[in-house]
Amino acid sequence: MLFVEYPKCSTCQKARKWLEANGAAFTARHIKEENPTVEELKDWHQKSGLPLKRFFNTSGLLYKELQLKDRLPHMSEEEQYALLASDGMLVKRPILVGEDFVLTGFKEAEWKDVLGLL
Repeated sequence: MLFVEYPKCSTCQKARKWLEANGAAFTARHIKEENPTVEELKDWHQKSGLPLKRFFNTSGLLYKELQLKDRLPHMSEEEQYALLASDGMLVKRPILVGEDFVLTGFKEAEWKDVLGLL
């Protein structure tokens, strides 16, 4: 699995500790140093079954600075993908990418269920 994180993010730290405690094998990737590409975002969006808006870090400073709450509804999917790919700080994290699933944000119950952990 690919674990996309921002190491300073407390939620990412909590998710990483949880994965390690549960013996999950993963490759970590620093979202600011290696931003997701448009192609990756499209793939993750499709696999996740989530609305594209759920990939935005709506509590982030950059999201607020760019006034995306008001702008996103008027943007095409292509424009939204390009925006997400432009800066990792706009992307909701952590993201856990498996062969047939993508999880955004850390909700322990959801992660347990998807990973088949008791």
